[in-house]
This record gives sequence, C-alpha cells and structure tokens, in this order.
Amino acid sequence: MDRSVLITGGTGGLGAAVVTAFAQAGWRVVAPVRPGTAARLPAPPEAPSTGVAPGVIEPVDADLGAPDDVAAVVATAAAVAGAPLRAVVNLVGGYASAGLVHETPIEDFEAMLRINLRPTYLVTAAALPHLVATGSGSVVCVSSRAALTPFPGAAGYVTAKAAVLAFANAVAAEYQGRGVRCNTVLPSVIDTAANRAAMPGADRTRWVTPAEIARVILFLADDASAPTSGASIPVYGRA
Repeated sequence: MDRSVLITGGTGGLGAAVVTAFAQAGWRVVAPVRPGTAARLPAPPEAPSTGVAPGVIEPVDADLGAPDDVAAVVATAAAVAGAPLRAVVNLVGGYASAGLVHETPIEDFEAMLRINLRPTYLVTAAALPHLVATGSGSVVCVSSRAALTPFPGAAGYVTAKAAVLAFANAVAAEYQGRGVRCNTVLPSVIDTAANRAAMPGADRTRWVTPAEIARVILFLADDASAPTSGASIPVYGRA
C-alpha cells in the first residue's frame, strides 16, 4: 500500500462497493463509522488474480457532523507516512421524501442539508491541507441526478444534492492550482437493498449498480484521471 483514501458512508449499499473496489486496487482504506457499526463494513478482499496486493480497511468511530471527530478521522487517514492521504470520497448522505415546498417544515428541509452537505464540507475541508501536501490529491463527491432534474416532494433532498454539486465545483476552482482535483458523480436510482424494498414494483434492470458507480469513483480518484477536475459525471445506468 502506497496511498490512503478516506471513504465516508462505507457501510451503505453504495459504500460497501466503493470500499471493496479501493481495497481490491491496493489502497489503504480509512472508513469512518458510527460506533458499533464497524461490522457492517465489507470484509477485506483476498488477493486478486491480477497480482495486486489488496489494501486494508480501517474503521474509525466518528460522528461526521462533529468537527472534532472529523479532524480525528482525517488525522488517522493521514498518519501513515508510507501511504499518504491521496483521495477523499464523500458518500455519506440520506434521503427523505416530504410534501410540496409549502407542506415541508423548515426542520425537515434543513435536516437534508445537515445529512448531505455538512459531512461533505467538514471532511473535505479537514482533508484538503493533506491533499495539497501530496501535490496530487483527489476529492470525489456524490450528488444526484435529482440535482439537475428535480422531482416533486423532495425539495430538501434536491436542494442538498445541488449544494453538494456546487460545493464540489467550488473546491475544483479553488484548488486547481494546488494539485487537488474535485469531481462529482450523479447517480440515478441505485440498485441497493433499501431501494428494492422501497420500490418493489420498479424495473430494476434500468437502475445503476453500486459496483458500476464504484468503478467510476475509483477512476476519478486515480492518477489516470489527472486531467479531469470540476466534472459532473452522470452515472444513470439505463434510467
């Protein structure tokens, strides 16, 4: 292992696929989790047939809404001199439907911002000095297709995901001269167990799989995508 990645939301349906993809590619993966949930992270991968030695997966208990916890997580991710922090993947977030805008309490609206935007901001801000120090860092954020094409009944979620996209573009603009790139992926409906349960009658063949998104995120974190920053990547599957 010669590089580390900090991946938030690693216990989720998408997060497990992303953590696995990075570990299989030989990254040291630092995954903040809520206390008592580390067992929900995927198991470390076995050595693949390609001969690339698999990385390790290191859980760290943290509340990603708390600045002190975030600082401690980033310090852990940057603590191994032989595997400097080279990438941050912001997956943590959440969705809640509501009524139309005039039916949505401000508390519910703001909750979507706290869940989706606050951790992304805190983690990215804390990690940026370390990424700048490496001279070749990458930040990947996860927004949503809904940020570009909203649907009724989810104004808080739509606004929060649009804010994530805007924030990522601001990071790209501010750090393009300091060796740090920032890109965003915008999934449509992801084929997770939670979404299958919520939409049992949907045509899942049109959904995008976590593994497909994970491959895109891994590419954006890798040096192979070095010319790319400020991009908004649609990962819609067949939707």
